[in-house]
Amino acid sequence: MSSGNEHRPQTFTKPALGEKEAAELVDRVFGLKVSWIRPLPSYDDQNFHVHVSRNDAVAEGAEEYVLKITNSEDSQEPDLIEVQTRAMMFLSAEGFPSATPYLTKDGNIMSLELGDAGSEHKKYMVRLLTYLPGTPVAKIATNTQILYEIGRLAASMDKALAEKFHHPSVKSLHRGQFIWNLANVPLLEQYIYALGQDKHRAVVEQVIQQFKGEVIPKLSSFRACINHGDFNDHNVLVDSSCACPENPQYRVSGILDFSDMSYGYYVFEVAIAIMYMMIESTEPLSVGGHVLAGFESVVPLTTQERAALFLLVSGRFAQSLVIAAHTARLYPDNTEYLMITAKTGWKHLLAMFEVGREAVEKMWFETARAYTPAPRGDGC
Repeated sequence: MSSGNEHRPQTFTKPALGEKEAAELVDRVFGLKVSWIRPLPSYDDQNFHVHVSRNDAVAEGAEEYVLKITNSEDSQEPDLIEVQTRAMMFLSAEGFPSATPYLTKDGNIMSLELGDAGSEHKKYMVRLLTYLPGTPVAKIATNTQILYEIGRLAASMDKALAEKFHHPSVKSLHRGQFIWNLANVPLLEQYIYALGQDKHRAVVEQVIQQFKGEVIPKLSSFRACINHGDFNDHNVLVDSSCACPENPQYRVSGILDFSDMSYGYYVFEVAIAIMYMMIESTEPLSVGGHVLAGFESVVPLTTQERAALFLLVSGRFAQSLVIAAHTARLYPDNTEYLMITAKTGWKHLLAMFEVGREAVEKMWFETARAYTPAPRGDGC
């Protein structure tokens, strides 16, 4: 759920193409005829699920794609979009379930196109990505097996990017004041006005102050890597590898939306994954231990990284909730999608503080410790 350039969480830059315009774009830029097209929910970009019809001249390749039209502000950073797309291609080649781009008629992975945003013409970066099958984690009843798997995959992905991914524009992932980088929780002070004056605001202010005092001074001790940055319950797709409904076994079939990629730390990725897996859970406080166990099966956290985990998870809740409230004021028509996390997020964040840091950490760490050896599912 990225949101604008650097520290501005949202300006009026979201594309607003109709289905007919989008279909014509696919034809003109990629040389593919659209048989049907429908919009997909999105935060600040515009996405379409596209089905193309094949002719004899173009017989190879997929038939389903996602047309991704990047907001006009982020579209001004082609190096960043390029390296994010190359990272997706790299991960796919490494065996991760990541989308890959369909090349334009000119043989490029993306194209800067002029769009009509009311009376003001703006340019949008356009890509056509392979459509990944599966069900969003948000739509299943998560169990410990898939939570562990999600943690393991997040760590494996970061490790592969840190150790093997190279690109001339990789420096563009040092995004400084990017609002969604977990190091930038203190920047939320600029947008906290959107919460009004209630108990929610007081909790977020507490998170920000504790984050400033306890996390920021320790960042240099964390191990750095490239973060996906948005390993959430709508960006992780799964399918079932077991037909028995009483004991479903899942595997991750897709990792979506790399627009929040930036340099960060291993512990950021696991904190983000924990927070978003809590959203849909009926037992949210217990989620963290299972995700942590999966993550640590690949990248064990250091003592200092573990000590920051509670505040990092709290910080991501604060980011998601504050930025959503701010952005919903700019895009009231998209409020339902923007406020997905808020439906249960506030309840979970308040519960974390009511139960207390020590008790929550104890629950997470004891659960993670019990995973010896790593589970592989009970089968059917």
